[in-house]
Amino acid sequence: MLDVQFGQASDFGKVRTNNEDAMGSFVPASRQQARSHGFLFAVADGVGGMDLGEVASATAVSVLTEEFAKAQSGSMLISLMPRLIERANAAVHDCSLDKQYRGQKMATTVVACALRYDQAVVSHVGDSRCYLVRNRQARQITQDHTLVNEQRKMGLISADEIAASDSRHVLIRSVGPEMFVSPDTTAVTLQPGDVLVLCTDGLHDELPEAEIAAIASQKKDASEIACELVARAVEIDGGDNTTAQVIRVRSVEQVGMYRGRPYRLPI
Repeated sequence: MLDVQFGQASDFGKVRTNNEDAMGSFVPASRQQARSHGFLFAVADGVGGMDLGEVASATAVSVLTEEFAKAQSGSMLISLMPRLIERANAAVHDCSLDKQYRGQKMATTVVACALRYDQAVVSHVGDSRCYLVRNRQARQITQDHTLVNEQRKMGLISADEIAASDSRHVLIRSVGPEMFVSPDTTAVTLQPGDVLVLCTDGLHDELPEAEIAAIASQKKDASEIACELVARAVEIDGGDNTTAQVIRVRSVEQVGMYRGRPYRLPI
């Protein structure tokens, strides 16, 4: 069956006095729950320049983990995950209307990854990312919802120019400001030995994919790897909060799907 090891780490950085990043997880309590629900991991980054970014990120992660735990047994992850992010968006938006927060705008990015059988489903809004590290190579699963990334897709700016752009952190989509949001969702078939890295921009702004892959491919505990990724990013700059979750896939359960229901493949 699916077996994963995970670790996480977060750091204020060298400049910030508070941490607007948040992270959370749902780990099944039994083999049965691993098959009926699976695992969930989530990272969020409260948007700088808005009020109460830490409230927005913590609210989003809390809603995702709690609603995932309450989801109907056997729910299809590819449709469940965007629905959960839409609920998180509604919760953050409603926070800004609460008496204690009235008039204070809040927003957050979020990336969430659910795993079950041999599948990972990644859903996200904003520029927090998910990488898949396989055979010592890192592949970015998510695409940033930023102005410069849209310009890149239209051919107006090169990938190399993004890092130097003053607009590289301008989001075109985030959780909270509007009543509705449209997350992007991607499914990935997992293999034993794969490592998934969920992180905020405090990490991926500083570490190139090659360095993320090199650190994540080490034969260390996932918690040690998460701490090393964060420490290395803070060492390079440290101007932002930095957060990473590391999920190492130790084994998978291969299944087929028929009318939305899984069945075991013949050996």
